[in-house]
Amino acid sequence: MTPIVSADVAVVGAGPAGLAAAVAAAESGAAVVLVDAGAQPGGQFWRHRPETVVPEQEGKGHHGGRTYLDLRARFDAARGRGRITYLPGLQVWMAQQLHPVQGDDAGFTLRTTPTAAVAALEASVGTQTVVARRLVLCPGGYDRQLPVPGWDLPGVMAAGGIQAFIKANGILPGKRFVIAGTGPFLLPVAANIAEAGGKVLAVLESSSPTAWLPHLRAAAGVPEKALEGAEYAAVFARHRIPYRTRSIVTEVLGTDHVSGVRTARVDADGRVRPGTERAYEDVDVVGFGWGFTPQMELPLSFGVQTRLDADGSLVGVVDERQQSSVPGLFLAGEVTGVGGATLAVLEGLAAGTAAAGGTVLPEKTAARHRRFAEAMHRAHPVPPAWQDWLVPETIVCRCEEVTARQLTDARESLGARDTRTLKSFTRAGMGWCQGRVCGFAAACIGAGSGVAPTAESLSGSAKRPLAAPVGIGELAALETTDN
Repeated sequence: MTPIVSADVAVVGAGPAGLAAAVAAAESGAAVVLVDAGAQPGGQFWRHRPETVVPEQEGKGHHGGRTYLDLRARFDAARGRGRITYLPGLQVWMAQQLHPVQGDDAGFTLRTTPTAAVAALEASVGTQTVVARRLVLCPGGYDRQLPVPGWDLPGVMAAGGIQAFIKANGILPGKRFVIAGTGPFLLPVAANIAEAGGKVLAVLESSSPTAWLPHLRAAAGVPEKALEGAEYAAVFARHRIPYRTRSIVTEVLGTDHVSGVRTARVDADGRVRPGTERAYEDVDVVGFGWGFTPQMELPLSFGVQTRLDADGSLVGVVDERQQSSVPGLFLAGEVTGVGGATLAVLEGLAAGTAAAGGTVLPEKTAARHRRFAEAMHRAHPVPPAWQDWLVPETIVCRCEEVTARQLTDARESLGARDTRTLKSFTRAGMGWCQGRVCGFAAACIGAGSGVAPTAESLSGSAKRPLAAPVGIGELAALETTDN
């Protein structure tokens, strides 16, 4: 029989938002269960070397390292007092609200299964069922990707994947890198590579610094971001990293592995400027990052109210206490809008406090960071004309090898203008990643060139009955009850 763990508050995710939520709820007097797919706290942002290898973490190499060490000390202390039950290496594949007609105190059930990596290393990690009166979802996000010819070659990685590889392993996945996309996140990725001994041939940013001019007031409200930028500028100067604005990768070159890239300058809409093409040779890793996509599977499974954020992402709507439209369900971090680790921590603290029944005070710092996040999204948008970079044979869905031609044919000939219909006609999004990599791109292609995808289309890509891969034995073991 599956073990059942009960608590006042359940938190999903142990990144900046989830770690903060668990600490705040425990310090407000609640019994807390923290479920996380990772093997140790920190999430993607505070990913670090295995604690079995490096037991004492110093927070080096992380912005907000002191914040992590403070939260981690409070987390460990709460665990020691029995206020937090920590369940690492588990992913939630189904979440349900119990008797929602009862309202706020109805409760929630989480069904979990070990992640493949953890299960392979630790046979002792088993399935758990979590039951809690309140639920805080902090699942985080992942790198948004846009296809270009050749991006399916080995050696192409998400920018965040490169950074995670360095943080977790202390080594590089290659020697010579090109980093491309848009947004400030490209800077720490390139800096991490250079500081770890790699050669960054170029950082290609599709936007321009002038795009920040209408948003200087919002930028001035978070001066620490300017200090971070200065730190990265110093690293770029020290390692002589070229930073090219209004530039993109138009093609990844190679046969069985990345060998180089073709690039070009673009206008403000992302259209290639003829005569600006150039090539970089002897490249073995290309990192792409076009912002982040929130992990909305679990929030959508409850039917929470959503909206489109400034960057075109589908996010959950919350009140000042971080409570969603579903009573007793709180959201924090990327699922309410991508805004950085500092904002995620502030939202997590508010959500954890509210879930435990505490009083949440208005937070001016959070408001400033939200304004900055909106400014960042508007200064670093996905170029409207990015579909012009594709050729008909470009692979869009790498799992099912669906091409741009197949998607555009389905749109024009069959009227497939949303991700669910495109999936039905082309199988885009039916593979192992379940549309997490290609979902945004497919939604854009379904909408048409220069047209933003709708919330309904993005929801169709993320909403699924099972939020994570699960064994058929666990499905067979589910008990059925009559209401």
